[in-house]
Amino acid sequence: MSRIKNLSSADAIARLKAGNARYVSDTPEALRRDSARRAELTGGQSPYATIIACADSRVGPEIVFDEGLGDLFVIRVAGNINSPDVLGSVEYASLHLGVNLVVVLGHQSCGAVGAAVAADGGADAHGNHIDSLVDAILPAVQQAKAGGGDDLGDDSIRANASLQAALMGGDEQAMAGIDGCDVVPAYYSLATGEVSFL
Repeated sequence: MSRIKNLSSADAIARLKAGNARYVSDTPEALRRDSARRAELTGGQSPYATIIACADSRVGPEIVFDEGLGDLFVIRVAGNINSPDVLGSVEYASLHLGVNLVVVLGHQSCGAVGAAVAADGGADAHGNHIDSLVDAILPAVQQAKAGGGDDLGDDSIRANASLQAALMGGDEQAMAGIDGCDVVPAYYSLATGEVSFL
């Protein structure tokens, strides 16, 4: 299958950074959220980036990057973890929509990562299915602990974004046939609104 041409990874990152700068400075421009845009999108979509973000209600990628309907292919799951379902969605965006960039977006004060940090210390995650999220994040907590930083929680959040991106980018089977699709980790500050690419 030949891929649809879309923005390069470098151009997509530049556009995301520009949108985030507008968001941080309270000068949003995204006006593509009206009836005209909805009508335009009934014939199809061509998002320029895939964002794997946490399900946290404080992290809305379209808002954080000042984009409108149809601009971003957003996958949300607590802890922005990698899974077969997430990989299938990434593959669809890349192969069928021409997306060349995947951003794994961790964020300040992530509850899922906090639960993994607590579980590493012996606490119960309190849920039948939360354990699967915690298990996916625990390797990042261990990596952050080994790093010996001052803030285990925040270090674990950054490590988790980087680890999930590395797992996805390193999964040759999952990324087979997706030539030129880059996977990068990023961190969103709830306090400032700024996204830092790691």
